[in-house]
Amino acid sequence: MADSLPLAIHLDKPLHPWLKQIRIAFVPGPMDPVLEETARGILQSFRLLGHEVQEHPTDETDVLLTTAEYGVPLNWRQSMVLTARKRFKLTRNPTVFTLVHVTPERLQADLDYFAKVLEKEPPDPADYAFPGLAPQAHRVLFEQGRRGGPILALERLIQAQAMGLRVMLVVGDDHPQYVYHFDLVGAYPKSVNREDPTLFYHDIALRVTTTVSTREVTDHEVVGEPIPYEEWRTWTAPEAMRYAAIELGKRRFFTEMVRINDLVKVPAVQDAVASQYSEGCFGTWEPRGNALVATITGSARPVDKDNITENDLAVLVGVRPGGIGAFVKHVQGKRNDPPSSEAVEMMDMDNPLPRVHLSPPDWEFEAEVPVVRSKLHGHRGVKSFDPSLVEYTPLDPVYFDYIVSCATDAQARGVRDAFSRAQCLLNPDDPRQIAFTILPGHGVVIAEKWVPGKVPFQVIWEAMDTGQLVIDSHVPQGRMRYEPDELGRMVLVEEDF
Repeated sequence: MADSLPLAIHLDKPLHPWLKQIRIAFVPGPMDPVLEETARGILQSFRLLGHEVQEHPTDETDVLLTTAEYGVPLNWRQSMVLTARKRFKLTRNPTVFTLVHVTPERLQADLDYFAKVLEKEPPDPADYAFPGLAPQAHRVLFEQGRRGGPILALERLIQAQAMGLRVMLVVGDDHPQYVYHFDLVGAYPKSVNREDPTLFYHDIALRVTTTVSTREVTDHEVVGEPIPYEEWRTWTAPEAMRYAAIELGKRRFFTEMVRINDLVKVPAVQDAVASQYSEGCFGTWEPRGNALVATITGSARPVDKDNITENDLAVLVGVRPGGIGAFVKHVQGKRNDPPSSEAVEMMDMDNPLPRVHLSPPDWEFEAEVPVVRSKLHGHRGVKSFDPSLVEYTPLDPVYFDYIVSCATDAQARGVRDAFSRAQCLLNPDDPRQIAFTILPGHGVVIAEKWVPGKVPFQVIWEAMDTGQLVIDSHVPQGRMRYEPDELGRMVLVEEDF
């Protein structure tokens, strides 16, 4: 894809090598001059970048671009996310992106409003009584706002009213000045219209192309005979996971699950998107089973990550060829739901890393195990860390300019490659016990080594308690780095969009 760009176009950012040629159709909803200008510029960029702009959606359509009005709830019968397939007689659902226009003054006023009402605890439902929302929506907006600030609360409101998860919020008075890119997990990276409008629209088009060029890696396969329940009960990982959930819950690492029907009441939502999604996942290695015991997917059913049971756990034993999903083993006598959408990510990151030998007296058993004992994935950021204990291992630079999302091959590949460069993991004798990487617009993945005398995740939560790993609700949305402060701690520095 990168090689097909016209020579006259000078992009200032690297591109993912796996971008695809796509087909896009524009089906406008409410329009104004700013939206007309924005849509025209985006479609022209798609043409210049070698994609096909269609007159009408077909079964080959990858992206359906539409519009909605800011602050005005869209009737679900007009929602492209919910009705495009039936309306245009399609056999599959294209990915819908919705353009919404707001002036800078209105946007700032609404952000200021959320900043004010989010200070109230408990929340006052009257403060969140926006048109088109479900009666209990105040809880979602409050929890999301507490997690990511006013911008995330506003993002969830706009998504609910526009009846779409992927929303491009166009900010400008008479012309577009910048665009926020909203998605399911709450990302809000920005495309800025500076001196060259061509680069502005190319940036938007390339972000869209990045999104639809990825594929989900949730085609898991159950293998082997079920694990006898008597054997399962001898494993230490299930109880360690339950205990870790409680400890992480005390530190508020996971926030409440987002349930779509808590935001809006529509009869067809379950046919188009998952009814809910969870705030992260975690897993730890079980030497007796030579497997990773990890949390199940939140899209299967609601999962309280602070208070899990054995029925909230899955057993992962490998990655399917092509990375399309994980190999899973069932356990007799308990519920066996599919694993987390990050199952491939959690398993695949072990492949380029060494294994270590555990033996008495440090351990009660002898086993060859991955160098990473426990893995924690959450929609959080890291504000600072102590480099004597913790190593930051960044994703490739392109992931900071064109972000990818959860449950995709691109994210699993990016995470694997990042941890494959972690010096403290490549050298098991390195005294640093924790490595992490930041997923821009998404969250953090933290890896913990085997430390004698510690239970799974204990090194991580103790580092949180001592301030050696400072977890933050803010997730970087683009380019970032860590720089040392006067005390030698590494502190987050974000670059301007």
